[in-house]
Amino acid sequence: MIYTMLPTILLLLFTSLTEKPRFVDKTPSSHNVYANNAVPTEESKMEEVYRRLNSDKFSLPKLESFSEALKGYYSLKEKGVIQKDILTIIDFSLSSNVKRLWVINIDTGEILFHSLVAHGRNTGEEYASQFSNASESYKSSLGFYATGEIYTGKHGMSLRLDGLEKGVNDNARARGVVMHAADYVSDSFIKNNQRLGRSQGCPAVPAEMSKEIITTIQNKSCFFIYHPSRATVFGSRSIS
Repeated sequence: MIYTMLPTILLLLFTSLTEKPRFVDKTPSSHNVYANNAVPTEESKMEEVYRRLNSDKFSLPKLESFSEALKGYYSLKEKGVIQKDILTIIDFSLSSNVKRLWVINIDTGEILFHSLVAHGRNTGEEYASQFSNASESYKSSLGFYATGEIYTGKHGMSLRLDGLEKGVNDNARARGVVMHAADYVSDSFIKNNQRLGRSQGCPAVPAEMSKEIITTIQNKSCFFIYHPSRATVFGSRSIS
C-alpha cells in the first residue's frame, strides 16, 4: 500500500518545494489612501457647495457659472466688500426666454428666487452677446457687483448696483444700471414677441417679484452677471 502511494506523495512534495510563495499585500491601496487623506481641491469644494443646493422647487444654475460666482463671493466676503450670505447669479449664456437669475442663500444652500431677467437692448435679441461699460451704450455689463441702496425712481422700487471690476462694470452707478421691475419681463411678452423684452442695460425683473428680490438682496450682497466670453475678453481680472 505504501509503495503504491509513494509516487503521489513524491509529486506533492516536489510541487510544494517549487511553488512560489504567495504573499498577502496588507498595504492600503492608493485609492484608499487618497480617499482617507486627500486634501480637497478648490474645484471639489465648489462642487460640494453646489451639491448642497436645495433644488426641490427650482432648477440649478450651471456648475460653471455657479463656481465662478462662488469664487468671487468668497473673495469679496473675505475682503469685507460684501456682508450678506446672499449670492445673486445671472447667466447671460442662456436664452432670455428662460429663467436665468438665481438668488441663493449660501449659508443654508436655499435657492430663494429663480426668475426671468432682461439684458440691454444693444446686448442682443434673444441671446446676450455684446457687453459694455460705457454710458449710453444700452448694453449690459458683466462681472461682480455689490448691491447698494433701494430708491424710488421712474420704475418704482429700484436697487442701485456698484460694479467692482475696473473697465468692466465700474461705471454702473454713473450709468444708472439698476435692478428694477418691468412689464416686458414676463411670459406673456415672450409669447407675443418670441423673446423677452430688453432694457437700457439694467437687469430688469418681473414686476410681481421685484420687491421681494430687491428687498432680499439690498445692501452689500454679491451680485454676479456671467457669460462665457468674460473669461477670454477680460481674463482673470482681480475684483476690488
